[in-house]
Amino acid sequence: MNRTTMGLAIVALVAAACTGRSATPVTGDPLEPITVEEFVAVLEASTQPTVVNLWASWCIPCRSEAPLLVTAHDAFGDDVTFLGIATEDAPSDSAAFIEEFGLTFENRADRAGAIRAHLSGIGMPVTIFVRPGGEILRTHHGVIDDAALALGIDDLLAES
Repeated sequence: MNRTTMGLAIVALVAAACTGRSATPVTGDPLEPITVEEFVAVLEASTQPTVVNLWASWCIPCRSEAPLLVTAHDAFGDDVTFLGIATEDAPSDSAAFIEEFGLTFENRADRAGAIRAHLSGIGMPVTIFVRPGGEILRTHHGVIDDAALALGIDDLLAES
């Protein structure tokens, strides 16, 4: 087991033992919208590795992976930027999802699904591992598990 995988496992165990979150979730209704052009510009301007997660409140796999993304952000948020993109989701539903799962990393809204179409054009969720400067290292389609997330983060940090 590598350092990142072990770290995620430990953080997950500690988080599971807690009954509530101490961090204040980022909330907002509506989320600030983001276009494909703005999305690309944000990634190109990034000086840190970035994990992008395209999600929607109506997406059952998105709901199952949200706690894992929160744990990873808590563990690696100083070294890796996390960005959530609420995709084809109603503003009030997106805000409720963020509050329910305690997402403390930045989330933006892509109500039309243009970013998903630009990146892959297929189902949800999608998790993208992006090098500083905007080059995509890896794209994970479907629900991500702790091993795949840890591997993606390890690969990003190894290059930084």
